[in-house]
Amino acid sequence: MNRKDIANNAVAKFLSGYNCAESVLLTMSTHAGIINPLIPKNATPFGGGIARSGSICGCVTGALMYIGTMYGRTKLTDDRKKAYTLASNLMDAFERKFGSLICHELTCCDFRTLEGKARWEQIKESKCVNLMKSTIERLLELEKQTFDS
Repeated sequence: MNRKDIANNAVAKFLSGYNCAESVLLTMSTHAGIINPLIPKNATPFGGGIARSGSICGCVTGALMYIGTMYGRTKLTDDRKKAYTLASNLMDAFERKFGSLICHELTCCDFRTLEGKARWEQIKESKCVNLMKSTIERLLELEKQTFDS
């Protein structure tokens, strides 16, 4: 699958009802061949900027969980550099492109209010889908650069 197909797979999951973090983590993990009953379960509280608080974007947190799944350490003696570098590069690129990592700033929605939820329903297919596609495409690009170097 190419980057756009993988990104569109995440969007399909999102539009079918998975939250942004679940969609990114589930799509990327499946693409990498990781089948685990904790995925997307462990991403559930990260939608809407962490529990709908409007904090860091769920697309980013889903991508960070994927980076941890792939490159995180399992022992104290394992190196964390690759995970930290990929995470930092992803977050920097996202913030440069969209101006913020913060869900509320990106969407102008307060998910804790009826008005905010209604606004999100109006913008999710344009705004959040774009954030998701860009996050996945950038993550795949960073992974390719990591393997090519």
